[in-house]
Amino acid sequence: MKLGSFLSLALGMLVAASASAQGWPSKPVRFIVPFAPGGATDISARLLGERLTQAWGQTVIIENRSGAAGGVGAAEAARASPDGYTLFFPSGSVMTANQHVYAKLNYNPERDFVPVTNVVTGPQVLAVPANSPFKTVADLIAAAKKDPGKLTFGHAGIGSQTHLAGENFLYQAKINAVAVPYKGEGPALASLVGGETSFAMTNLAATISHINAGRLRALGVTSKDPAPQLPGVPPIGRTVKGFENYGWFGIVAPTGTPAAIVQKVYQDTKKALDSTELKARFFAQGLTPVGDTPEHMGKAMKAESELWARVVNERKIQVK
Repeated sequence: MKLGSFLSLALGMLVAASASAQGWPSKPVRFIVPFAPGGATDISARLLGERLTQAWGQTVIIENRSGAAGGVGAAEAARASPDGYTLFFPSGSVMTANQHVYAKLNYNPERDFVPVTNVVTGPQVLAVPANSPFKTVADLIAAAKKDPGKLTFGHAGIGSQTHLAGENFLYQAKINAVAVPYKGEGPALASLVGGETSFAMTNLAATISHINAGRLRALGVTSKDPAPQLPGVPPIGRTVKGFENYGWFGIVAPTGTPAAIVQKVYQDTKKALDSTELKARFFAQGLTPVGDTPEHMGKAMKAESELWARVVNERKIQVK
């Protein structure tokens, strides 16, 4: 191909991409959330979706596709047409930990998706049923040491953020408990409220309503400092020295999605996160807006993936 023809073709492609972004979205956009309703991932997606619906003049539809610690939803999103009308809203572990936990995945985080933006981040909370005998983190640790393997903790699926947070706690506290997987954070919390499990290390955003309603008791938070949403609840790090853990929830798009659309989603999300109203709503859920660039998100996911590879190997958390 002659240079002039090549440049004309390249220019034409750029013009077409720009035009498609300018006309996007012209119909509803769906967020695939890989967990059941009621968890922090779902809550985050719905809060942002409301604002983007207003900004775009098109409905943002939240579709929950739970299973395999986010793998079911991830696989569906990976197969979607890369036209910007299907976006994936995962928790961090789906993009950075699952590939190290599961011997076989029906999606590839690095090959099948491009980063858009990290929407929010927040700590987890160590919670027990309201009628639990444990009043402090030290109480729970003492009971676990007295009867190793007797306590149970529920989580959103093997390799999920809530599972890894729990395993990290057990590892650093030098105790053992039986991990019980559920199809999402919401079901895990329902089980905890019903007293079917001893404790859980769930995201604050998903747990706070149960705590405020008196259905669960918070023993500690995974953040370095106390969470202002839970006055009087100490950081777990005060009992287990050095312990700290956070989760995040963001947007990625199927590989091949036009760069102009990726940039528009990022920029519109960033603008939404800068609004006082949405900041306040996320704060009430124990979440902090992030809104970083696609490039920064990509680098952060790579670094986190390397971290979880080491943790998963040390804890021998693997599914064959």
